Amino acid sequence: MHIVVTGAAGMLGTALLARPWPGVTWTGVDIRPLADRAGDRAAYIRADVRDTGAMEKAFRGADVVIHSAAALPSHRAADIRSVDVDGTVSALDAARRAGVGRFVHVSSTAVYGLPRLCPTPEDYPCEPVDPYSAAKLSAETAVLKLREQGLCAPIVRPKTFLGEERLGLFAMLFEWADEGRHFPLIGGGDVATQMLDVDDLCDAIQLICEGTDDKVNDTFNIGAHEFGTLREDFQAVLDAAGHGKRVLTVPVGPAVGALRVLAALRLSPVYKRLVHKLTRDSYVSTERAVERLGFAPRFSNERALLKTYDWWRANRTRRSAGRTHRDPWKQGALRLAKALF
Repeated sequence: MHIVVTGAAGMLGTALLARPWPGVTWTGVDIRPLADRAGDRAAYIRADVRDTGAMEKAFRGADVVIHSAAALPSHRAADIRSVDVDGTVSALDAARRAGVGRFVHVSSTAVYGLPRLCPTPEDYPCEPVDPYSAAKLSAETAVLKLREQGLCAPIVRPKTFLGEERLGLFAMLFEWADEGRHFPLIGGGDVATQMLDVDDLCDAIQLICEGTDDKVNDTFNIGAHEFGTLREDFQAVLDAAGHGKRVLTVPVGPAVGALRVLAALRLSPVYKRLVHKLTRDSYVSTERAVERLGFAPRFSNERALLKTYDWWRANRTRRSAGRTHRDPWKQGALRLAKALF
């Protein structure tokens, strides 16, 4: 099987390309160079996913395309729309022209917006609440259109995933824990929040790549089966740091108001939807993936967080601030708040 991965320099792309998978050859497509641990396992094509001609050339001879290229919520709305929607349309068109048999689209549970039903099933109404979730839903609509025309086009909706190369906002938790600081959470983090280890996400994607069309040509939530509250899971990281620090409660009203203002002024990486996610339960049903794919996650939230924290401590010299999962995000005004904790 030959698989082409878009967004191959990202966290998920890196994990896929570095994965032991007998019988598979890889091509990674991205505008950035591949990570070292993936670069010697895959052919690399430097190209923008919105360049349909370049994508068609990259996809020729591929049995499967895994489309994971995306702009994250921290990007500007126009950039999110351009990469996540236009880029998906471009990749779909290229896959059709190149005769690709299976197009695996990596979406997000963000498409549900702020669901009131937990666990949230795949047929729950999608109600986007920000540019990122709206773009993710529009990209799914484009995928479904091609599915209706006969393309095998599975859609994967993962929860927030963790693992090697994961930094982003989690770098803030890891840094504060490592420095021996308490960690504040809105409302104290007493909400059930499901996450996902990237290795479990890769397991699910492998099952989708290897399964028969009648089993995989659908939409699947992917998440951990064992998870606690944010307070419990984040406290495990503080305990592992060994400084005796605790998760502290920050009153909801003032904190939400302050974070909204800081986010609007681009002085904080905590975007609007994330603020809401910190104050209500957030977990999805994975029954469809279990029944149709045989999905069986190996990692709990806590294990995934601690594994990622161990990797972060071994690679703590990576301090450049960026805007991908593989970069620690700029903490902005929140860095000043560290002095209070």
